[in-house]
Formats: sequence, C-alpha cells, structure tokens
Amino acid sequence: MNGASVIFDPLLGWPFIAALAVLAALVTGLALWRRLAGWALRGLGLVLILLALANPSLQTEDRDSLPDIALILSDVTGSNRLAGRPQQVETATAHLRAELARLGVEERIVTVPDAPDNGGSQINTALEAALAEVPRDRLAGVFVVSDGLAHDPVAADLPAPAHLVQTGEAGDWDRRLIVRNAPAYGILGETLRLIVRIDDEGAVPEALRGLPVRVGFALNGEEMQYASAPVGRDMGLDLTLNHGGMNVLHFTLDAAPGELTDRNNSAVVQINGIRDRLRVLLVSGEPHTGQRTWRNLLKSDPAVDLVHFTILRPPDRQDGVPVNELSLIAFPTRELFVEKIDEFDLIIFDRYRRRGILPNAYFENIRRYVTEGGALLIVGGPELASADSIYHSPLGQIMPAEPTARVFEQPFTPHLSRIGQRHPVTAGLDADWPATTGDLPGWGRWLRQIDLAPTSGEVTMLGIGERPLLIQNRVGDGRIAVLGSDQAWLWDRGFEGGGPQAELLRRLAHWMMGEPDLEEEALGAEAQGLTMRITRRSLGDGPHSVVIIRPDDSEVTLDLSETAPGRFTATWQGDEPGLYRLRAGDGNEALDTVAVLGTANPREYERVVADAAPLAPLLASSRGGVAALVAGLPELRAVESGRQAFGRGWLGITPRGAYVTTDLRLTPFLPAWAWLLLGVGLFLGGWLREARR
Repeated sequence: MNGASVIFDPLLGWPFIAALAVLAALVTGLALWRRLAGWALRGLGLVLILLALANPSLQTEDRDSLPDIALILSDVTGSNRLAGRPQQVETATAHLRAELARLGVEERIVTVPDAPDNGGSQINTALEAALAEVPRDRLAGVFVVSDGLAHDPVAADLPAPAHLVQTGEAGDWDRRLIVRNAPAYGILGETLRLIVRIDDEGAVPEALRGLPVRVGFALNGEEMQYASAPVGRDMGLDLTLNHGGMNVLHFTLDAAPGELTDRNNSAVVQINGIRDRLRVLLVSGEPHTGQRTWRNLLKSDPAVDLVHFTILRPPDRQDGVPVNELSLIAFPTRELFVEKIDEFDLIIFDRYRRRGILPNAYFENIRRYVTEGGALLIVGGPELASADSIYHSPLGQIMPAEPTARVFEQPFTPHLSRIGQRHPVTAGLDADWPATTGDLPGWGRWLRQIDLAPTSGEVTMLGIGERPLLIQNRVGDGRIAVLGSDQAWLWDRGFEGGGPQAELLRRLAHWMMGEPDLEEEALGAEAQGLTMRITRRSLGDGPHSVVIIRPDDSEVTLDLSETAPGRFTATWQGDEPGLYRLRAGDGNEALDTVAVLGTANPREYERVVADAAPLAPLLASSRGGVAALVAGLPELRAVESGRQAFGRGWLGITPRGAYVTTDLRLTPFLPAWAWLLLGVGLFLGGWLREARR
C-alpha cells in the first residue's frame, strides 16, 4: 500500500513569502487597473516565483497495513462459573476467534477473575487495563463474554463498539438472603433488631411463588433455630446478646430445587458485644489502707459504676455520740441485698466481719445471687479467721476454702502455682513484671496471710510455705474467689519494688464478671484473609486437637502445639471464603466457636441471574449490543464508524485501516532552473504583448 501527498519547505520562510504575495497582488492589481495588456502573464509569473520560493515537493510513502485488533473479555468470576456457563464461555470464545480470523482481525483475550477484597466482577477495570496495551487506532471492537453482572463503574471511552455476549439460560432463577441492617456493636442484655429479607429473581417456578420460606439462624455456633419468613418482604428479628466480645450470627435458607446456587442462601453477621456499664458493689468492713486501692482501681474505669459502703460505726461501737448529730447515711441493706442485688455484676466484701448489720437471710440471698450467675469476691484480713468470719454465714456453703483460724504476720513473696501459670487471670503476670534479682520475679513482699484450706476450685497463687493465697471457683452459674490477704495495696504503693497489683485485680474482677477472654477452657480463632490462627486455652495438659468444619460440611482435624503454659495454638489455611465451625473436646466438655474466613457474604454471589443492565452504559456509548448465547452464536460483520453495530443475530466491528510507514521519498515538482525559465518566459510574454499593442 502506497500513499502520496504534497508538502512545502519554504526557502525564505512563510512570513517573507506572504509579504511578497501581498506585493505581487498589488502589482497585478495596478496593472489590471491601468488596463495593461500583459497583466495576466505578469501575474502568472509572480505566482510561479512565489511557488518556487515555497519549494513544493511530492512526498511518497510505502505503507504496510496493520491488522485490526478486537478484545475478548472472558469472565471467569464466581457467578459466571455456575451451571453451564463455563462451557458457554468456552464455546463463545472459540466462535469469536474463528469469526475474527475470517475477517482478518487479530484477537486479544483478557481473563476477568474474581477481584480481591470482595470486589466482585471488575469487568470495566479489566477493560481499561487491556485498552492501555492496545493502540486505539487499531481497536475494532470489544466482546465481553459474561453474565453482565459487573460491580465497578463504567469509565472507558471506546473508539469502537463494545458488545456483551451474554451467558445464562432463559429459565435461570435464584433465591437469596439479605441482611438489610446489622449493627457493628451491641450492648449486652439489650434487644437488637435486625432486618432480614428473602428475594427471588429470574424465572421463578410457579409452584414456589408466594410460599413462605424457612429461615434458620444460630448465634456463636449454637444449635440452629428456625422461623418462617415471607418472600419479597422485610422480616424483623429481635436478638439479645449475652456474650461479650465478637458474636457471629449465621443465617441460612434451605436450598430450593432448580435455583442457580445456594451460596447466597446464607449470611453471616458479626456483632461486637459490649457491656453498657458494669455495676460493682464494694462493702468495706472497716476503714483501712487497702480499701483505697480497690476504690481507685474501680473508679478509674469509666465503664464501671461503683457503689461503695464502709462500715464506720458498727453496732458494737459505743462512743456516746447522739444519732441526730451523725452526718453518715444509713447503710441501705435491704435495698442493696434484697431489692437491687441482681442489678450488680460483682459484689466485693473487703475485710468484712459479721456484726449483725447483715442478717443470715441477706447472706442467703447473696448465695442465691452467686449460684444464679452473680460474682462474689472476698478479700480477707484477720477477721476472716475469727469467729465473726463470713465463712460462718450461708456464704460458707459456696466458699472454695475454709479458714483455719491461723493468721501469719510475716513477710512473704506471693507467687503463682502450677495452675496459676496456666490460668488466664494469673498467666504471664510473672513475665509481664520482669525480675530484678536473679530468676526471681521482681514482686514486693506482703506482710500478712490468712491460712486457708481449699475445698474446691483452683489455687492460682501461693504464699507462705506454699499455702493457698488466691482460690477461684465456679458455683452454679456464678463465680466466687477468695484472696487470703489484705496486703495487695503494698504493690500499689511500690513497696520493695511493687508488683502487678492493678493487672491482677483487673483480670480477677473481669474474670468474675464472665469476660470471654479470661475463660479457663476456651477455643478461639482469629482470621486474616483465608488464614486462621486457632487458640485453645486449657488448665489441663495436652495433647489438644480441634475439628474444623468447612462451609461444605467436610471436616479436618488439626493438632495444636503448646506455645505457652495452658495455651495451645496452630495456624491453618482455608480453602475458600465462608463460615468455618470449630469444635474441640467431646460431650459436656466440648467447646465450639466459629470463624469467618475471607468474606462470608461474597459480593459475587449477591446476584447471579444474568443481567445486561450493569454494562448498558458502556454498550450504549459505543453503539454496541447484546447477543444472548441462549439464542445462538452471533455472526460478526464490518460496519462503518458511527453506525449502529448490532442487529438480529449479528454483531459489528469497525475497520480501522491502521498502517505503518516503511519508506518515505521526497521529489521536487520542478528544478530551480525550470521555475526560473518559466517565470522569465511569462514576464517576457507579457512585455511582448504590451509592445505589440
């Protein structure tokens, strides 16, 4: 293929030639005005001189034609892998390649996979990336072999038509579950309202239209509960969280016959359960230095509502002060221990002795409060070993240790027991508070310990002669702990270097209030992408293993290794996004939890029935069309640029006619002497004509 054009390379520059052209026009006009017989010949001579100065040349090109290029975007995302769509994509791609080869068009195939981070089908993004590698003057057309369900905005400005070769069948239909609103946080004990909706789309079978659907839901891997829900209408679900930390709510629908997929028949909602306010009742039997430690610790936490009473004037105190001159308020015993006792999350008796202020009926009510889910902490001083000890009240029935009436008034260093090194309340305390001399922990000494004889529970801290110092136990649905010393305040004051007083008391208080992170026997899982880190806490020795139940209900058993005392961990790589259930142990001691790997509600499966609407703006702007494969494979035709590029059974491409220049030649129109000879001849002819006249 050749091409030719005329180019100018002026000898004197265009401004000078333009000035000469103006002067030549004036001279020629003057000659015409004076009616000189040779004005035309002189004018032609001036034109020839100007052309000679413009230096015209003939440019000849040798060109090689370049084939047009067409893009074929092959959608292999999740929704386009359903039913027989992969075969449709393969067949359509092969047909388009054959048609493009027949028209002499080069094809470029671009694969569109699932986008990372739950991005869905990024068809337009893939198209823009492919266009960056294709010369725009060679692009003849774009063919998107897909179900049309794109999840990114249209941004491409195409110089050629784009078409959708749509997969799917005429009878496709699907049912999906949608959680319309789900809070990220929920207050424990308060009712949350979630809105759930079930939608059908596509060619829904007549036998299923209008029928209610059974919806199952389970919280934190518990047994599935079921309810009947209408299709196409919102359904409210009231939920009360009783578990602090992350709660996983799993919804599911029974698969209907003939629907495209059941991947969108389930949804997972994660709600972080938080406590609104923790209500703590602190009762000090008498003023002493240590009570300020408890008060400061509890008041420093903005999430704690503290009610603190100190018995300043017990009944056995006779100081002769008239009652009407006292400024202290009465101790509201009935209100606290009968009427409102169940409103407290934790009750602390700090060096309390029986002095007749609380009758046995009140202690019996406290015992009932603990067994039904309450928490009681007893901090003992010398009164715990006396005849006035609260052990001799109904609380003695649930206390995990019996005082022996011995009080040791001597310095000692508290330390962890073997169980204490594994228990979440005390584990790691000796590591967090570094040693100061040798291998001993840098903990200051306490100066008094009450001798206790354990009867139940776990001894987590020891004192003089390996005697129990801290005993913890579960009673019914509640928890109780006994600290056999009132000297923890010495750590707070930094005596002999101090110790982890704040962390110990904080953990102890939160364990008693059922903090999930401080459970002795617990199974947890943290997910990052498709990687899951499993943690099993246990007071017993190993070995421990966990059963992982995949979203398709297949199981795998994973052995755990001990990475710290009482802490067994493992890392596992999941196969696909979704909800994974974990189980450790058997029978009544079995532990269950759930974890969400990747995205439990993939965007790619929100809608799966083929639909051209998401790509309609791209098709309309480029004059392209839709060819449904269910109606047959389309024929390809060449159409002129700017015309509609689709019709019944065919799709069009726009020939671009691109080429590359291989050789370039310049040939002057006339040599310089020829221009001079012609110009002189015309001027001479004009002179002779005028002379003859």
